[in-house]
Amino acid sequence: MKFGYQKALTGLALASALVVSSQASAASAIDDILSSGELKVCFEAGYIPFEMKTKDGRYIGFDIDIGKHMARSMDVKYVPINTAWDGIIPALQTKKCDIIMGGMTITASRNLSVMFSNPYISIGQTVVIKPELKGIIKSYKDLNKSEYTITSQIGTTGAEAARKYLPKATLDLFETSADGVLQVANGKADAFVYDLPFNALYASQHPDTVEHLSTSFTYEPLGWAIRQDDPNFLNFLNNYLSQIKNDGTYERIYSKWFESDSWVDSIQ
Repeated sequence: MKFGYQKALTGLALASALVVSSQASAASAIDDILSSGELKVCFEAGYIPFEMKTKDGRYIGFDIDIGKHMARSMDVKYVPINTAWDGIIPALQTKKCDIIMGGMTITASRNLSVMFSNPYISIGQTVVIKPELKGIIKSYKDLNKSEYTITSQIGTTGAEAARKYLPKATLDLFETSADGVLQVANGKADAFVYDLPFNALYASQHPDTVEHLSTSFTYEPLGWAIRQDDPNFLNFLNNYLSQIKNDGTYERIYSKWFESDSWVDSIQ
């Protein structure tokens, strides 16, 4: 009897330890956000029209407006953290920010490092070509030749798509999307592979220096990224997204940035 009783006590102690351990591991970024009164958001400014920097130094864009609205919904302050794209996931993992809201495509490899919300928008890769190739290049497939030089941005799905679908072409990668597309505009490269919204706007503003092949050749759902093992924060994000998509908030913000260009003159 005594031995059985001791075993029972040992079992209870182990169960209690597991509960404590589980509670410790269940600590959510939400706790830090609410206690600090700040929602720290990582992104890389320059991704039109998701996050951009104005001439007077403010951050604006589709993701920025949603992030600000999310912060207000949590009754905390929105804190923008402009971060180089190749270091944005490490910045999240080291708690320099609470969430990445920066046009990040949900991929299997990224999902091994972060948790993603449900997709908040879907886009795809398109191609911007130099004017001399108009009529010659009718599809991204026509660029898969050794004679062509393709550009994109380091660490993006544009770069991955170029490697995957245009392996015969020469690929040059740049730190920013602006630098990559400028190579085509200046005649130093033949084509630029990147996200449709950016390419469409750039081509509309530079009709004499580039031509846009506007048919997407990839499917890319974008999601908000948070640190692993945080189901509470993930639950909040997915419910928040459902709410704004059904109460008119999402449509209003989307229309502002995707159906109007009134903001264009304010960016750098």
